[in-house]
Amino acid sequence: MSHDGFFKALSDPTRREILKLLSRGERTAGELAEQFDMAKPSMSHHFAVLKQAGLVHCRREGREIHYSLNTTVLQDVLTRLWGYLGLDRTEEGAES
Repeated sequence: MSHDGFFKALSDPTRREILKLLSRGERTAGELAEQFDMAKPSMSHHFAVLKQAGLVHCRREGREIHYSLNTTVLQDVLTRLWGYLGLDRTEEGAES
């Protein structure tokens, strides 16, 4: 996972909203698309960017594609971000 891809994915408000919707649980591409006034190719592009950044998992079930959050990647990025900011959570716990 590249940091550029992660930040590119988060830079768009539509993609942030998709992630917010997925934080409530798995959804189909159709269920997600219903939340936006956008053409299917545009939604597909947003899904592709999120997949490329590793932020979502997708699985096909028949004709439907189901999306869910990839929490492992989110945890990794947050851990790295804390480290960059000098807020290493493990050091904090060690001092207690």
